[in-house]
Amino acid sequence: MSHPQAKVHGMFELLEPIATVTFSEVPDEAFLALGMRNYWDGYFAGRAAPLGLVPAEVVHAVFYNFADGEVARHIPWVWGKVTPEEAIAVRERGSAAALRQFIGELADSPALVRAADLATRAAVSAPIEGRALYAGLRALAVPEEPVARLWHAATLLREHRGDGHNAVLVAHGIGGTEAHVLVALSLGMRAAEFGRIHHLPEARLAAVVDGLRGRGLVDADGGFTDAGRELKERIEARTDDLAAPAYAVLDADELDELMAGLGPIAAAVQAAGG
Repeated sequence: MSHPQAKVHGMFELLEPIATVTFSEVPDEAFLALGMRNYWDGYFAGRAAPLGLVPAEVVHAVFYNFADGEVARHIPWVWGKVTPEEAIAVRERGSAAALRQFIGELADSPALVRAADLATRAAVSAPIEGRALYAGLRALAVPEEPVARLWHAATLLREHRGDGHNAVLVAHGIGGTEAHVLVALSLGMRAAEFGRIHHLPEARLAAVVDGLRGRGLVDADGGFTDAGRELKERIEARTDDLAAPAYAVLDADELDELMAGLGPIAAAVQAAGG
């Protein structure tokens, strides 16, 4: 069945902290122990592993929002230290351990088991067409242990939404770095202050902002124009629309139950700094 867009977006907000425990200290340390040189080696090894031994150009295309050359600093180097299959296993174990650490006694609660079951039903029901990273994750076995299963389901749903978001960005002619600029402005920041792009060469970032200014999306002071703000809102709304089919397998009561079950878990992760 269809669900209100507000609830679909609400699921994104609940799942994001759960899925992104994979980028926290415990998984990072597990990858470093395998010989990764830094955090980003582990990031690319773990997140790209479901795609297999593809070249950096493919990972760059699928991930979409990294600057030119960033992926190639890690792919294929990491595959000389770990196989994709090993990276998948390390990422799952480390992420489940991190999630368990963040949520404490909630990890052993019946509510978590139920949330994992409902989230998994949604996560394995979404369409795969045009969603390369989600499809790669869908091909993996679903973990049996409830905490790992919840993390896996959250990751599937996150990447399903992310693949759709990238499609919307392409349709609106917004590149990966431009997308980061729009996020920064939506948060009330200037582009040069935003963590994902502040490291870019000043001339490169200025050129991106100038391009957005030329399209009438950024004003002379480097902030949003009305058109820029409207475009950002339209992209987010369309992204939610494309994420919605994943939840069609759940009825209204089940989706409400899932959201209620995820609430304390997401809050615990955020409170713990995850």
